[in-house]
Amino acid sequence: MRTYNSIKNMFFSVISNALTIMIGFLVQRVFLDSLGTEYLGLNSLYTNIVSMLALADLGIGTAIIYNLYEPIAKKNKNKIKSLMRFYRNTYRVIALIILLMGLLVIPFLPIIVGKTTIPVTKLVLFFLLFLFDTVASYLLCYKRNLLYADQKVYVTSIVHIGYLLVMNSLLITILLTTSNFYLFLIIKIIMRILENVIISIIADKKYPYLKEKEVKKLPKKTINDIILKVKGLVFHKLGSFFVLGTDNILISMFLGVSIVGLYNNYYLVIYALNALIGQGFTAFTASIGNLLTVENSKKSYEVFKRIRFLNFWISGYTAISILTVMESYISSWYGEEYLLPTIVLIVLVINYYLTVMRYNVSVFKEAAGIFHEDRYIPIMESITNVVASLIFLKFFGLAGVFLGTIVSSLLLHLYSYPKYVFKPLFKEKTSEYFKSIIKYFILFIVSAVITWGVCYLVKVNSSILQMIINIGISLIVPNLIYYIVLHNHSEYKYFKKLLKKIIDNRVKKEC
Repeated sequence: MRTYNSIKNMFFSVISNALTIMIGFLVQRVFLDSLGTEYLGLNSLYTNIVSMLALADLGIGTAIIYNLYEPIAKKNKNKIKSLMRFYRNTYRVIALIILLMGLLVIPFLPIIVGKTTIPVTKLVLFFLLFLFDTVASYLLCYKRNLLYADQKVYVTSIVHIGYLLVMNSLLITILLTTSNFYLFLIIKIIMRILENVIISIIADKKYPYLKEKEVKKLPKKTINDIILKVKGLVFHKLGSFFVLGTDNILISMFLGVSIVGLYNNYYLVIYALNALIGQGFTAFTASIGNLLTVENSKKSYEVFKRIRFLNFWISGYTAISILTVMESYISSWYGEEYLLPTIVLIVLVINYYLTVMRYNVSVFKEAAGIFHEDRYIPIMESITNVVASLIFLKFFGLAGVFLGTIVSSLLLHLYSYPKYVFKPLFKEKTSEYFKSIIKYFILFIVSAVITWGVCYLVKVNSSILQMIINIGISLIVPNLIYYIVLHNHSEYKYFKKLLKKIIDNRVKKEC
């Protein structure tokens, strides 16, 4: 049942995010043609700033999802009601805090945005719309996490697919007919609220007891557990933002908001793939939470190795595809004037690989509720990231910002994950962990160099034709290398057998 739920959740999450990618490319192009690079950079920058403000939730949602696993498994409706009521009330307070923090940011906007031709009045009004969007979402989104914890991610994914189609159709229409950034943001706000309302209604129908007025006070032990995990999550939230969310701010402040716009064309592809894969692996979290609750460490480790194998194949292949296809895509879709130096692309690809390869460990970490034990690691990671990025930026420009992120991420891969997740959960020697990540990284680098070399040898004058050729090469070469090296591994055989079983069952149903 866990495998079925994981596959179902992953399937709909992937479909949802695949649509996000495809529609996102179209919206980005229309946005760029209608409003220009500067507004594109501002849109990306403000998204980062409101993400920073969202740190005010302190990871309470994650901590409550962890506490929902057991009552859901035991069908303890009273405790579920208590947790959800506590969640709702807490998020109302958080929404108010985010609003106040956002208002305090406004006087500093001209400094953060840096060099721009956009008037200060517009900078403030645009930011207020971004702020309202975030505040409104916190008032309505808490019920979706019950669906997450109950292994029903597919429900929210289906709603999100409808939301994407309707919202982006409206956004494209607004951009083409008015080129009005105000209307663009207002449509996004309305559609975000509507999506959360629909999910809330669905949750009420699936769990009608949520509407019951008689709700017991959450036990002090549970509250203390949430507080303990939140204390750890505060550091993780801060760490995640400073490592993954400060790039646009640093670029804007030191290089200008227009450079943010150029980078955003690359970022859209990288973020979309990252989110696509991330959603797919997040769909495993609830099932892994159940696995860790009812199974022993040996069984958990077996599952972990399979997920790690899958994570590598996906992250390595997509990273190589970004490396080989990105420049021809930018040239054909936006124009050669929007290309960044190749060294920036190489650094972005390595950073992408290291970021996506976190998922196999992070889903186990989150499912196990390991937030307090490694609470100081994100602070160390954050300081390393900011300092390294500033130093490298001085010497390497734009590429230096991402080099700093690479350096800081090594702290997780080489220290935090083996010490706080791998060894405690699986009771295995950390040497096995290091052997696997080194083996996978070497295979990734070798495959990337070979694939890029093949693409370099096959050159044509048309950027569109070059993109098509590079897509074909990146589809065949790295996957062929992975197959040759990994086809005898037990993890490969497991997924081959699983895929055959799914296909056979599908054929039987159709017959």
